[in-house]
Amino acid sequence: HVQLVESGGGSVQAGGSLRLSCVASEDAFEMDLIAWYRQAPRKEREGVAVVYTGGGSELYADSVRGRFTVSQDRFKKTVYLEMNSLKPEDTGVYYCASGSGPWLWSFYEPALWGQGTQVTVS
Repeated sequence: HVQLVESGGGSVQAGGSLRLSCVASEDAFEMDLIAWYRQAPRKEREGVAVVYTGGGSELYADSVRGRFTVSQDRFKKTVYLEMNSLKPEDTGVYYCASGSGPWLWSFYEPALWGQGTQVTVS
């Protein structure tokens, strides 16, 4: 059974930091990429950051570029999202998802989703 499990969410004051983790089971890391999404209250889900599991560049949404950093530990089959300078607008449920490439931003449809972890910034 292939799955992704997010953790690390919580409540933080504006300007603070959180580090999210996404642990992949079985062969999820064999997929081309792992992406972080978020869904804020009363807003549509949006892609936040993407990392290709084979290495290379990372991609970020304009709203988080310069504040968030995505990285991976291939031995632990874990992808991280380091979130700094958090704003109330960053509040939402954060999901990791995996799928084949290439990344197509709003047109991309992941093959596998995690359960989500809540991030609240006040």
